[in-house]
Amino acid sequence: MASQEDVFKKLVAHCKEYGFVFPSSDIYDGLAAVYDYGQNGVELKNNIKKYWWDSMILLHENIVGIDAAIFMHPTIWKASGHVDAFNDPLIDNKDSKKRYRADVLIEDQLAKFDEKINKEVEKAAKKFGDSFDAELYKSTNPRVLENVTKREELHTRFAKALNDGNLEELKQIILDYDIVCPISGTKNWTDVRQFNLMFTTEMGSTSDGAMKIYLRPETAQGIFVNYMNVQKTGRMKIPFGIAQIGKAFRNEIVARQFIFRMREFEQMEMQFFVRPGDEIKWFAHWKEFRLNWHKALGLGDEKYRYHDHDKLAHYANAATDIEFEMPFGFKEVEGIHSRTNFDLSQHSKFSGKKIEYFDPELNESYTPYVIETSIGVDRMFLSIMCAAYTEENLDGGDSRVVLKLPPVLAPIKACVMPLIKKDGLPEKAREIMNELKFDFKCSYDEKDSIGKRYRRQDAIGTPFCITVDHQTLEDGCITVRYRDTMTQDRIKIEELHELIGKAVNMKNLFKKIVG
Repeated sequence: MASQEDVFKKLVAHCKEYGFVFPSSDIYDGLAAVYDYGQNGVELKNNIKKYWWDSMILLHENIVGIDAAIFMHPTIWKASGHVDAFNDPLIDNKDSKKRYRADVLIEDQLAKFDEKINKEVEKAAKKFGDSFDAELYKSTNPRVLENVTKREELHTRFAKALNDGNLEELKQIILDYDIVCPISGTKNWTDVRQFNLMFTTEMGSTSDGAMKIYLRPETAQGIFVNYMNVQKTGRMKIPFGIAQIGKAFRNEIVARQFIFRMREFEQMEMQFFVRPGDEIKWFAHWKEFRLNWHKALGLGDEKYRYHDHDKLAHYANAATDIEFEMPFGFKEVEGIHSRTNFDLSQHSKFSGKKIEYFDPELNESYTPYVIETSIGVDRMFLSIMCAAYTEENLDGGDSRVVLKLPPVLAPIKACVMPLIKKDGLPEKAREIMNELKFDFKCSYDEKDSIGKRYRRQDAIGTPFCITVDHQTLEDGCITVRYRDTMTQDRIKIEELHELIGKAVNMKNLFKKIVG
């Protein structure tokens, strides 16, 4: 675990050093839990968003996109339940004066039990070799069984306390399981209390006449209040979806783990409207589709898993997270929820407007049910960076840090390099780059030795390095160096466009998703 934590620290430093992510307001010593994306980070982020957007809009003729405003009428948040119920359980340690989410402290304790179980299984697997049966070992080994029992007991208590909204029980669990503050090492806890996560501001020309409004904590409500506009103007027929990418804001109790949990973040959401009674079928469909979307990137199928919710939101009848194995454990990157007809019904009630769909096949009107897929852009960015960050030892005692990003997402697709800065090589390199730049994000680098330049491009994840040498001027061929293997090929300049195009075409990923 310590080594994984060290790798994560190196990744955070790498993100700043190579222009991916900077602390916000860096020259003023930063702003807690807010980050800026640098020149390479914004390209990667935009590529992630394009991959998601096109997978929704291009692959589905019944899904369209919108871009709703951040500021919305305050009654929207009353109708959605956010004003009264958008809370996290807060607990303070009296000695360290540090603030924590009570549910996260307990989840970390569950993860410790999982870690103990996995360590015992891994140790036994090494001892018994190929004949080892992990499931049999888990069900028979006394040490494993003891930890499994403790975990299940904790999980049962925790799930019940969450579902009942029992704050006293959450504190008692923390005390019973000797959960201590990581800073002070003590169990001197306050009572657990609810903490509303919304940011408020005012809109109006005078302070007396100003209206209290909220920075949206989710983008979904912008879709719901535009349901009728989109359905009527687009002549959409059930089932259909509305997609959106946008900023959201949450006053997190504990914002942590770099960009994993921030106060300003970006969401990619799609709300899919279906007939009542069809929602579970569509829920299963979108679970599968979204997992395939993630796996198509080739980051490792074993790094993903489903996690069904212990506590369902009051409006939901099914909910599953897609989790990714970060250096700090499996964490949620995307949620799929069956929201029933709660949101549209609430907005109809509070607005006084009829929000229904007339189904010509059934010859009746109804309030559609909704399947939601919601993925955090920043969490997705982090998961990709974690999977891509690789430290390699090379022959001869050398080493390198390489970002093995999927080529379709890489910030820079190719770097063009003249071998030396004279003899007409820079001019030829510029000529090649000027041809490529119409279709691909490229860079030009002529500073330092060719080896140092390769290392720089490895560090930002550039799939192809193109070297122009004296022979190029004679035979029209260049050297292509591949990031992952470091192998080199000599090819004609005219073949470059096709080579890069094949590697970075998103169509390759879309074909994997749809089969």
